[in-house]
Amino acid sequence: MKTPVKVTLITVAVVVAMILAAVIYVLVNQRSTPSPGGEGEPASVVRPNSHVLDDGGEGAVTVVEFLDFECEACGAFYPIVEDIREKFAGQITYVVRYFPLPGHTNSTNAALAAEAAAGQDRFEDMYHRLFETQAEWGESQESRADLFRGFAEELGLDMAAYDAAVADPETLARVEMDLNEGQALGVSSTPTFFVDGEPLELQQWNDLEDAITQALSTAP
Repeated sequence: MKTPVKVTLITVAVVVAMILAAVIYVLVNQRSTPSPGGEGEPASVVRPNSHVLDDGGEGAVTVVEFLDFECEACGAFYPIVEDIREKFAGQITYVVRYFPLPGHTNSTNAALAAEAAAGQDRFEDMYHRLFETQAEWGESQESRADLFRGFAEELGLDMAAYDAAVADPETLARVEMDLNEGQALGVSSTPTFFVDGEPLELQQWNDLEDAITQALSTAP
């Protein structure tokens, strides 16, 4: 990042995420984990219905982030991700998948809002809004679904369609598909990144950029 303040915030967030990882792992793995891609089908890092923020085309390095919109570490990485997307534009395909953690009251509500927006081709707009406002609603012990609905109104979405999507069990199933597949891939905390299908172990704030640079340097 460009400033010591951002580096400090990111470092603290990563340390907190690592400290909580063991607890989160237990909580996440208490959930049932049905086969994510169908009976007997192996887990895949990217699915045809995964949300692609940037498509670098053939030969691009594929970066996949399993995220929780309420996760403070994800929020801290959000500006890093945006810098990386800008820096490597045209060289990477950036994909995001849902991984709402059980300890966050509104993580699933936020994912439902994003998925409902995706139904109107506005996923990225909601993605930005949720992270940019995380400090307003994150860690709330009450449902903030109404706030997220307000975001949808501000984005000019068809509200009847939005409400129907949020209430549709298929929308929740779509979110849980990502969660279940993440678990099958070994994801236990957020953010978790995969670079060209390989999981990235985060230890420093610039590990993601370094991994992308390395992948690009070895690309055919």
